[in-house]
Amino acid sequence: MSRRQLFGSLCSLVFLVNFGRVVFSPLLEPLKATFGVTDAAVGLLATLVWFGSAIPRIPVGYLLTRVDRHTIVLLSGGVLSGSALFAATAGTIEVLMVAALCLGISSGAYFTAANPLITELFPDRVGDMIGIHGMASQFAAVVAPPAIALMLFAGSWRVTFLLLAVVGVVTTIVLVLATLRTELPQAGGDDRDFLGAARNQWRLILVAVVIVGVTSFVWNGLFNFYVTYLVTTKAISQSAAQGLLTVLFGAGIPAFVITGYLAERLPNGPLMLGICGLFAGCLVVLTHTTGYVPLFLISFVMGYVIHGLFPTVDTFMLSSLPDEHRASAYAVYSGGMMIAQAPGSSVIGSLLSSGVAFDTVLLGLAGVILFVMCGATGLYATGRFPGVGAPVGQ
Repeated sequence: MSRRQLFGSLCSLVFLVNFGRVVFSPLLEPLKATFGVTDAAVGLLATLVWFGSAIPRIPVGYLLTRVDRHTIVLLSGGVLSGSALFAATAGTIEVLMVAALCLGISSGAYFTAANPLITELFPDRVGDMIGIHGMASQFAAVVAPPAIALMLFAGSWRVTFLLLAVVGVVTTIVLVLATLRTELPQAGGDDRDFLGAARNQWRLILVAVVIVGVTSFVWNGLFNFYVTYLVTTKAISQSAAQGLLTVLFGAGIPAFVITGYLAERLPNGPLMLGICGLFAGCLVVLTHTTGYVPLFLISFVMGYVIHGLFPTVDTFMLSSLPDEHRASAYAVYSGGMMIAQAPGSSVIGSLLSSGVAFDTVLLGLAGVILFVMCGATGLYATGRFPGVGAPVGQ
């Protein structure tokens, strides 16, 4: 029971660290009014959070060869609380930018340490537990906009960060107590050679970074421009488009749990490749869809499909990696994947600014995903696909 209590505390903390990562998007206009700055300045805030989430992943992977996983998780809770308090008291936009960067760092450190820890806590239920953990994270992305709207109605945007700091402290304390009551696994005790893990597992890392990096690159650009796409190309009102964006993210809540369950029971390789192929197909269907109800349906299906990729890939990676390489190699994958996906919005924005039609961009990106999937499918068919996703007997 103590491991389940610890897992429950981890789910609470992952909700908070992801909330800190998504909190700035619905606050951009109030922050612009408070500090009297431009769209570019407040837009940089959201960029800094995601940049911060990428920064610590590989360094933390090295740190995990020297420090226990749960120690890093607890430290990430402390950084989250301190950063949120710093943001709540920020007097200038520059101070808030530093706080945003630190909030991102707390999330990157958390995910790098927590996912291997969960795998080692529940080695026989990796997909199930990663899926539930991911659902708790995704729930933050869904509730953030209405929760922040309520905060703004009741008071100042600063209340949002103040509450995040207080709840972060309480949750971290609860997590400390749960850790003290739990007999923690020793599976990662031999994970002491960071570079050796990367060298030994480079095929597995490379396959996962390419597949997830390319698909997430497209997803990153799509969801950031989704409202713009619906308003300008599909003639949907701003409010309706915002609602469809919520549908896109909301579909991730059941996707994490259900697909995590499937990833525990089905070969990860075909499941992962199938999800990426379905996402490319959804992009093609989206370009040919008009009307609110059809757009609602494709938004839900596409949101479900893409969010199903993340527990599948985490299950694939964490189940494939041996104990002595798990945290180190997973950190290299995680950092590489974040770096690969980060330019998605910039590239799509540049293509649109150069006059390329939005539908043309989406169809081209769908083609890129399918091209990568064809190569990965060839590896699988010829028995060269690494990890637990490989065909039986290979």
